[in-house]
Amino acid sequence: MKTLCFILQDHRNMHQGNHTTISEFILLGLSNKAEQQNLLFVLFLGMYLIIVLGNGLIILAVGLDSYLHTPMYLFLANLSFADISSTSTSVPKMLMNIQTKSQSISYESCITQMYFSIVFVVIDNFLLGVMAYDRFVAICHPLTYTTIMHSRLCVLLTVIPWFLSNMVALTHTLLLTRLVFCDSNALPHFFCDLAPLLKLSCTDTMVNELVLFIVGLSVISFPFALIFFSYACIVKAVLRISSAEGKWKAFSTCSSHLTVVLLFYGTIVGVYFFPSSTHPEDTDKIGAVLFTVVTPMMNPFIYSLRNKDMKGTLRKLINKKKKKVTSFDTMSI
Repeated sequence: MKTLCFILQDHRNMHQGNHTTISEFILLGLSNKAEQQNLLFVLFLGMYLIIVLGNGLIILAVGLDSYLHTPMYLFLANLSFADISSTSTSVPKMLMNIQTKSQSISYESCITQMYFSIVFVVIDNFLLGVMAYDRFVAICHPLTYTTIMHSRLCVLLTVIPWFLSNMVALTHTLLLTRLVFCDSNALPHFFCDLAPLLKLSCTDTMVNELVLFIVGLSVISFPFALIFFSYACIVKAVLRISSAEGKWKAFSTCSSHLTVVLLFYGTIVGVYFFPSSTHPEDTDKIGAVLFTVVTPMMNPFIYSLRNKDMKGTLRKLINKKKKKVTSFDTMSI
């Protein structure tokens, strides 16, 4: 983290020239009304704890139960880790600002926060594409599933999304550090997001916006195309199954993933293609809350409630914990 801050500072100094630049930003948050701050604190603290606990349980279950050491659950554990990390880049700082009544964040911390927020949102998108491919192989090529999804391919399908998401974030970050922020440092957001930062710059952002459009379109369209192709093949394969029970069994193996995909891309369409607000900054805030808080909070419920393997493992973990508590109480008596 410190190394990244030093790199950002050096890169910034190379491009600021004789301009007077700001050293910190002011995060205006979700609301400027004092009476709403306590409600926002309780609400977001509760959602953050649910996200960490829910996704943490999924990671713990996948790690401890050898039955879940399969490609699908490996990708799910990575998705859960990305969800925890995505929320942790923004919500704790927001909660601290509400408690301390201080809205400032240093330039370096702001750019670092933006970098990691991009990484974890992009990785979610890529992992959903990878998980769709995994379901495609499992349903359309069940007899050769273990041969196709061998350990080396699984590692590649895990590492490549992390690498690409860091490259995307690094590209946007290096381009942003070339910009100069002159007078206004008030950011109408609860964390340092790329789009609001570009609007604050007093220099030309055409290159940044062009790269944002091209890279953003690629990041969304390629995984979505993979998901669409995978599910088109899955539907075709399921329709060829004669029995209704067989069709339901095949569909149930990918229902959790399909629900998360619909939630993720439904959010993109609902917020960015059909915005209900006349204020663009409200659209940015709504989109950020949905991606960084609501979706990560819903994922554990979707995968635990709609997946019998995950439900069984979580039930075993809870029962084991209860037995340990009971034994401890008996020994104490």
